[in-house]
Amino acid sequence: MLETFKTWMPNVISLYPDMFKALGETLFMVLISGMLATVIGVPLGVVLAVSREGGILANHKLYSTLGKIVNTLRSIPFIILLAAILPITRLLVGTTIGTKGALVPLIFGTAPFMARQIESALLDIDKGVIEAALAMGSSPLEIVYRVMLREGLPGIIYALTITMISLIGLSAMAGTVGGGGLGDFAIRYGYQYFETDVMLATIIILLVLVNLVQGIGDFLLKLVTH
Repeated sequence: MLETFKTWMPNVISLYPDMFKALGETLFMVLISGMLATVIGVPLGVVLAVSREGGILANHKLYSTLGKIVNTLRSIPFIILLAAILPITRLLVGTTIGTKGALVPLIFGTAPFMARQIESALLDIDKGVIEAALAMGSSPLEIVYRVMLREGLPGIIYALTITMISLIGLSAMAGTVGGGGLGDFAIRYGYQYFETDVMLATIIILLVLVNLVQGIGDFLLKLVTH
């Protein structure tokens, strides 16, 4: 088995320390940016859901302003966003390269996407449940925490799963412009030196990560829906 692996992937064998380092960098970027994007995206999605027309705290000006900001950030291709916010990245983390430099654009690129996903999940909640809570005298804050977030939990888990999978792809893209991680590893050793086995190994690792995240998301989804 080992001899076969050496035959088909000789460059991967010689570069495995760098590959595992790149994997660690990717996991760091995905986990940290995922957590921070969740901290920003979930509350933002809730605000969008409750402030839209017909929401429990309808506010056209607030919804319109936040909606335009979210839509603007979502419309910018990530590779352009990386360059566009370089001054902000340098201001916040002190560098524009490496894993630290990739965190800021990853958060900027992911939080708006997550916000819309959360908003969509909350809008799928049966309005009769919310109306019943209002009739019982629940405050808007109580409705958000006791009704909307609980009833919308399956949709929220699904949104988080999709966002984390998207982050894996974006982190690889960030690596192509000096962000480190598996993307940087694939470009540096696979693409530039035409080492096909390195590219193949990187793709396999990314596929495993995506399926692992999807599996965890499906498991959590089953837990909250049974």
